[in-house]
Amino acid sequence: MSLAVIGMVAGMALGFAGYFGGFGAFLLVAALGAVGFVVGRFLEGDLDLGGFFRPRDDRRR
Repeated sequence: MSLAVIGMVAGMALGFAGYFGGFGAFLLVAALGAVGFVVGRFLEGDLDLGGFFRPRDDRRR
């Protein structure tokens, strides 16, 4: 499935949530979609979460 079709389906889901459930449902669907996107990228191996959990003072000299 192309990215355009996936984007269209996601937009339609957000539109239906906003229309039938109000703004709160719109935000919930958007947040859960973002979480699902990040988890999917992590499971595919495209995202390395090590950068989020390393200490900030770990500098190379």
